[in-house]
Amino acid sequence: MAIASNGPQGHLNGKVGNLVFYMLNGQPVVRLIGKKGKPSTLQLANYQAMALTTKLLSTMGSFIKLGYGLQARGTVHNAHNLATSYHKKQALKGEYPNIQVDYSKVMPSQGAMPETKDLKIMKVENGLEISWDPQQEEELAGNDSVMMMICFPEIERGRQYLNIARRSEGKCFIPLSDKELTQQIEPYISFISADGAMVSDSVYLGNLNGISENAEEKKAKQQYQQVKTRFDQVASSYLSQLKENYGMPQDTKAFKYLEKEYKVLKNKLEHLPGKPG
Repeated sequence: MAIASNGPQGHLNGKVGNLVFYMLNGQPVVRLIGKKGKPSTLQLANYQAMALTTKLLSTMGSFIKLGYGLQARGTVHNAHNLATSYHKKQALKGEYPNIQVDYSKVMPSQGAMPETKDLKIMKVENGLEISWDPQQEEELAGNDSVMMMICFPEIERGRQYLNIARRSEGKCFIPLSDKELTQQIEPYISFISADGAMVSDSVYLGNLNGISENAEEKKAKQQYQQVKTRFDQVASSYLSQLKENYGMPQDTKAFKYLEKEYKVLKNKLEHLPGKPG
């Protein structure tokens, strides 16, 4: 049952039939509910894209609040909504079921503050050293803070540094363990004013240590290979029996079962993530 708390002309709150009415960020919203049918390939692609985006942003929550918070002010959106919209549309690559994050297009912050020149990153003993041109401080506010976002895709974690240095210092150091220093590293730098009124677009500092497989990707490849091994066995038997019968299906229970398994496995391989290449 829905309630019209503001009278017959007001927005409903509750359920009417297969519609649900509610308020979201001060705006009236209505959505359709009902039993879902079998999802299409396009829907499955959308599910995978959203899952990847959600997992990526879960490692940079505090950074996102600062990096997209200014854009969200005065709108019905919040920082996470804006970050989700950007990354789902712009920071993914590949086709379902092998959609992946394109780390070169990840942006933990978006804003109008000028960036800085001559950004560099290098691995040093016990961590990372990031440097930039401090001479621009004559044109920019000297008390701007430096924010760093370090992603570790292999372990699906991230490190957030919201005030690691001043822009005027020209460099900063991030301590990392030996294990972290040998993993795939995806680093980003942003600048934010001391009063939080301005933030810059984040800058991707480039991949360190190459591209590795995370736990989910490794599991997907193992599952794909298991199904592929079984399919090869079934396909060999199925196609061999077809050939012996001059391409005509046999009218036996055993052959019909074999044919069904062949078709099921073939369809499964076409939509299973983890395919080589």
